[in-house]
Amino acid sequence: MTDEIQVYVVSDSLGDTANSVVEAATSQFKNENIRVSKFSHVKSIRQLKNIILQATENNALIVYTLVNPELRKEFFNLGQERNIPIIDIMGPVMEKMEELLDSKPQLQPGLRHQLDQKYFKRVEAMEFTVKYDDRNDEKGIREADVVLIGVSRTSKTPLCIYLSYRGYKAANVPLVPEVDVPDLLYENPDEKIFGLTIDPLLLNEIRQERLKSLGLSPDSQYASIKRINEELEYAEKLMRKVGCPVINVTNKSIEESAEELMEYL
Repeated sequence: MTDEIQVYVVSDSLGDTANSVVEAATSQFKNENIRVSKFSHVKSIRQLKNIILQATENNALIVYTLVNPELRKEFFNLGQERNIPIIDIMGPVMEKMEELLDSKPQLQPGLRHQLDQKYFKRVEAMEFTVKYDDRNDEKGIREADVVLIGVSRTSKTPLCIYLSYRGYKAANVPLVPEVDVPDLLYENPDEKIFGLTIDPLLLNEIRQERLKSLGLSPDSQYASIKRINEELEYAEKLMRKVGCPVINVTNKSIEESAEELMEYL
């Protein structure tokens, strides 16, 4: 029995895909004498030849993911000439997909890693948005990519959630005449403050429905036209003082409001 085997993980990107496969395979063996060496960002025939020479000296197994079909073929042939055990992880799958989809792959190394980065950025944005939803918090204003301000029921929260899914850290600050907003809001750092407004009659209907859903009387002051007009007037004055763009969300979908907002961004 061999005392130790060496596995070379070779990739034109980070090598995470091939490395994950190797780790999954080695976990099935009790023998711990498996040494894995990674060769990342391999882009030339010369690099491949050097790896082949090392593998020959060390009787190594090669596991690789190369996007470029020419490099892939050349590497496999080099391994075959030297009788080196060599396994192509990505090539056969990509070639079969190309056949089934009748479409050419992008042949761009590292796309999976880029997608992972976008995914984690989106998750981070969503966590941030939930944390700074409906809060008068200077830290949220300072760290956000977008800050929405408006009176209650102007779609601040759903719009923030939508923006966070697009990768923006979104915070929102409720505007209530009796509650002071953070001073930082008036500075409008990075010009990232956006105001939301709405037709008062529509807001009246929305608030009445909200009260009904909570089992409360729709005649509450919260849904009265007088109170709504006072809040909207206060919000309008504050937004003018901040000097931010104002988006009217009346009869607009979340997607429509978000697209209008992102044009500013």
